[in-house]
Amino acid sequence: MNRFQFVADHHRRYGVKRLCTILGIARSSFYYWSRTAEDRAARQAADVRLATRIRAVHHASGGTYGVPRITAELRDDGERVNHKRIARVMRSINLAGVRLRRRHRTTVTDPAAAKAPDLIGRDFTASKPNTKYVGDITYLPLEGGKFLYSATVIDLASRRLAGWAIANHMRTDLVTDALAAAERTRGSLAGAVMHTDHGAQYTSRAFTDACRRAGVRQSMSVMGSSADNALAESFNATFKRETLQGRKTWSSEREARLDAFGWLNRYNTRRRHSRLGQASPIAYETALDTTSTTLGQAA
Repeated sequence: MNRFQFVADHHRRYGVKRLCTILGIARSSFYYWSRTAEDRAARQAADVRLATRIRAVHHASGGTYGVPRITAELRDDGERVNHKRIARVMRSINLAGVRLRRRHRTTVTDPAAAKAPDLIGRDFTASKPNTKYVGDITYLPLEGGKFLYSATVIDLASRRLAGWAIANHMRTDLVTDALAAAERTRGSLAGAVMHTDHGAQYTSRAFTDACRRAGVRQSMSVMGSSADNALAESFNATFKRETLQGRKTWSSEREARLDAFGWLNRYNTRRRHSRLGQASPIAYETALDTTSTTLGQAA
């Protein structure tokens, strides 16, 4: 029990001075505790209400959001709250965001294939959307030692997932389908850079032809250097970590596809990104469009 509360409960019988002496607390501290009891109760009640809102945001994120994203979500909803308070309340109710672990490399190279130059140079930024993209393949582990494979096309300006494809194979169709999906999303990819690793799918004639038809300039990282395509690898690690949430595998192909579809769509529309000022990719692009239009009208 709190020593101050013990004094408050028994002081009429034994006296404040005697109890404080026995318990080793200053009377001034006890009186201060008594004067601030109402404010303390109000803060505790406010923390209970805040915990309810935090649980709701955490649940809506699929149990993935940590302190920064929950803080941003609540502030957007009009809650004036400090991130340190969010952290304290989350600790008190045993909530935490998903943390990332390093992934295993799955790239299989074709030594005989032609390689494109590195047009990115580890600069994973872009001044505007639809100018620079990164792509990668990752595996989705299923029970029984089986796998699905996912290919992605990510915009470096907005971090938007412009195109993606999932299949039970790693043939070149996987990456050309993802590129085609990005082209449908954007309407045109003409003039954009597409940066990938040296995987055989990306060095294939079919993918090179698909890039040429789309007007895309190919770019490739240095062989064996994961840092040269770090953004795409980080995205894949986040994707699997936040969908598996501690599990080693999905129980079925259907479960994996449903989880992937839900997360990939939430990523674009709702998941907050620290590099975008805690906005989602589509919200960030919408803000850019609004700013561009406003400035154009003002000019």
